[in-house]
Amino acid sequence: MFYKKTLSALCVGATLFAIHGSASADTFNLRIGSGFPSAPSPYVFEAEKFFVPEVIKQVKEKTGHTITFTEAYGGSVAKPNETLAAVETGLLDIGIWCVCFELSRVPLNNFPYWAPFGPAKAEVAIRAARKVYDEFPQLTDNLERKHSQKLLGLAGFDNYHIGSTFEWEKLSDLKGRKVGAAGPNLPWLQGSGAVGVSTTLPEAYNALKSGIFEGFLMFPSAYNGFKFYEPAPNYKKIDLGAVAVMMMTVNTRSLNKLPKDVQKIVVDVGREYELRVAKSLDVSNSQGLEKLKAAGAKITEITPAARKDWATGIKDWPNKVAKDMDKTGLPASNVLKAYIKHLKAEGWVPPVEYAVQ
Repeated sequence: MFYKKTLSALCVGATLFAIHGSASADTFNLRIGSGFPSAPSPYVFEAEKFFVPEVIKQVKEKTGHTITFTEAYGGSVAKPNETLAAVETGLLDIGIWCVCFELSRVPLNNFPYWAPFGPAKAEVAIRAARKVYDEFPQLTDNLERKHSQKLLGLAGFDNYHIGSTFEWEKLSDLKGRKVGAAGPNLPWLQGSGAVGVSTTLPEAYNALKSGIFEGFLMFPSAYNGFKFYEPAPNYKKIDLGAVAVMMMTVNTRSLNKLPKDVQKIVVDVGREYELRVAKSLDVSNSQGLEKLKAAGAKITEITPAARKDWATGIKDWPNKVAKDMDKTGLPASNVLKAYIKHLKAEGWVPPVEYAVQ
């Protein structure tokens, strides 16, 4: 229904872009957007505050052209689960979106979720993921061939922990408790004894308040930004890991309409964005914990024994999810093995060894 309503606008917009580009070769406009808001989302904030002005600046300084952006964040053009399609159709020229909402379209790109208790630092997660992307062209070929878009930069979420309405220390305290999680990280709860409940960020506050579930698997920046500490003031540091599952992509038709020197700037600044957002995520994580404490949340840390027990309970899942995807013809096991190898090279020490066959 969303795309039927916007089809006419899309056609008109694409036509105007083509006319504008051909009539005035030195002036171009790109539409950039995300289903996520800017302020609490480093991956959108860095797009708004760094990527957009930096591309404008470099195009002005290095070429004879001018580029402008129409910005549409917070779902004003496309919701989080609509952004990939919006870029594919050309409703947006550039989008920032999560692969977690696109399991059927880009299943292999969800590989960072397959290593629970991953690195605490987003910089580590994104560096390791970038090496995997460079090693396995299938991760980007699918985007270009099937979805008409090119990867500009990776981004992600900061280190996951659990907030709850109740206090707990041992894993037995979690047994049977309902804990909300979103997307492909829901299976992370399997080793904890908790009962996973699928949810989304907009739903979680009321669900915690009404008792639909009693805990929420979420990183501190969002836990603070969405004020989940109000219904669930107990925040337990788990170090389930940061994950590189966000992308900034550009419609290939839109990119190819730009002069070569402008294309290069867009691509190069996209890689700079990737590095900046990694650092920004780690800062956001630290600040989120500080702000949660200042807001009155009770922050505690899981015991090493409980963390290892949890990891032991889920140690066979990474191999299983990879093997199941191998059956579809995707090199999932090889991708996961490469990711784990690159994480370890970055200094990551898993609480248990994930034996990926």
